[in-house]
Amino acid sequence: MTAKGKIWGGRFSEEIDAIVNKINASIDFDKRLYKEDITGSIAHCKMLGLKGIIPNAEADLIIKALKEILGEIENNLIIFDGYEDIHGLVETLLIEKVGPVGKKLHTGRSRNDQIALDIRIFTKSAAQRAIDLIDELRRSFVRLADKNIDVVMPGYTHLQKAQPILAAHHLLAYYEMFSRDRMRFVNCCNNADVMPLGSAALAGSTFNLDRNFVAEELGFSEISLNSMDAVSDRDFILDYMYSASVLMMHLSRLGEELILWSTNEFNYISISDKFCTGSSIMPQKKNPDLPELIRGKTGRVYGNLMGLLTTMKGLPLAYNKDMQEDKEPFFDTVDTIEICLEVTARLINEINFNRDKMTDAVNKGYLTATDLADYLTGKNLPFRDAHKIVGEMVIYAMKTSRELHELKLEEMKKFYHDIEDDIFSWLDPAETIKKRNIPGGTGPEIVKKRIEQLKAELNL
Repeated sequence: MTAKGKIWGGRFSEEIDAIVNKINASIDFDKRLYKEDITGSIAHCKMLGLKGIIPNAEADLIIKALKEILGEIENNLIIFDGYEDIHGLVETLLIEKVGPVGKKLHTGRSRNDQIALDIRIFTKSAAQRAIDLIDELRRSFVRLADKNIDVVMPGYTHLQKAQPILAAHHLLAYYEMFSRDRMRFVNCCNNADVMPLGSAALAGSTFNLDRNFVAEELGFSEISLNSMDAVSDRDFILDYMYSASVLMMHLSRLGEELILWSTNEFNYISISDKFCTGSSIMPQKKNPDLPELIRGKTGRVYGNLMGLLTTMKGLPLAYNKDMQEDKEPFFDTVDTIEICLEVTARLINEINFNRDKMTDAVNKGYLTATDLADYLTGKNLPFRDAHKIVGEMVIYAMKTSRELHELKLEEMKKFYHDIEDDIFSWLDPAETIKKRNIPGGTGPEIVKKRIEQLKAELNL
């Protein structure tokens, strides 16, 4: 297409170099904004008609044609090749349908505020989809926690056994993470809920546009208050991509634990065959590829965020062509987190705990040492002194290849004379957990209460 054939070609006298068309075109990726672009154009056209900026009859004709174009695209009747961007495609198709009247649609707007509108509509929708998918993932965790409320497992710090916890308590830690992710996407949706159309290229319009009408038509809660900021702002995309990055970090941490727990060395869980793959050479293998892929895709989402931050960091006001580079990483991030969330929710529903293995693991490794120190502190010992005594008892038990609960009362009294028979309830992992029924703790009563609360909130 020559410069003269472009929607902006009036000022140009030479044909554009073919390589410029190749690097300048965005239709290959912004075509997925066709619905947002046409929806925005319909609202804009309605307003032009209502304000008498164009005749109502012409507005009706344009709107009818735009709806036809939308249907044709959705029925795969339109070829996108050869157009510069989605705006040019829609406008060209419109003029082909209604003739010169179609050229009036662009009255009072620029591609700058047009793309800002399109991408804000898209962002709001994408953020809401993320919220819905996170909700389903949260339901999966609550269901699995409820199903395994009586399972005790080792809690870890530094990937070393630390203290006994309920498996349900561990699972609900991820519920809290994903709840924070949900709030970030709610905030992202709110930040994108500002209608920029009417800002034109950067200075607003000389036409008496009813921007509030367009905002109401499109479901925006407010309009932008500075035309230069409106066309050059991509903070809302960065909000989404940052939210996605934190989300992927949480999914990656979960994936790492699922991978570890499903190894022969841990053998705490079994992941359904539906969500694993095999080896092309080793017949016995059952590989947790999906958690691994999610762990790997986290770096990809991080990279998308850093790429756009770098693109935006040196741009003067207002719009610059650099900003065309926002869409590919953004769309990729949207697609990536949506498949990762859907896969993870399904996978979590298909996990089974190896209760015997976890019970065995929690009874080895001196996991009740802290409880023993608490017991001694209750005997009027300063905690630091109790800590030292228990450390010595652990060394003694290790030298004799025993656990703390396997020591005899007479042996323990050598370390502190006031230790009594009741000490053994402090050395039983299932019993020590029951002593942690404080808000936020791993005690069965508090965890059960939390699960029932969450089931009510999530309509489970």
